[in-house]
Amino acid sequence: MIKTITFTCMHFIIAFSVTYLLTGSLAVGGLVALVEPLCNAVGFYFHEKVWCRINKTKKKHLKEVSYEAIPI
Repeated sequence: MIKTITFTCMHFIIAFSVTYLLTGSLAVGGLVALVEPLCNAVGFYFHEKVWCRINKTKKKHLKEVSYEAIPI
């Protein structure tokens, strides 16, 4: 859990720093530091759903191929 917390803090600091350096605005830097991780969390959720669907398709295909390869 400590690793997750430190990674999250690092993520906020990097997002804030990059945005602040690009815009010079503390408000925009703070807003991006808060909004960007939320967008990533939503994106990660949908990425996982797609990834699981792809893996199920691959596993199904492998099972079909392996069953056909067994001589009867």
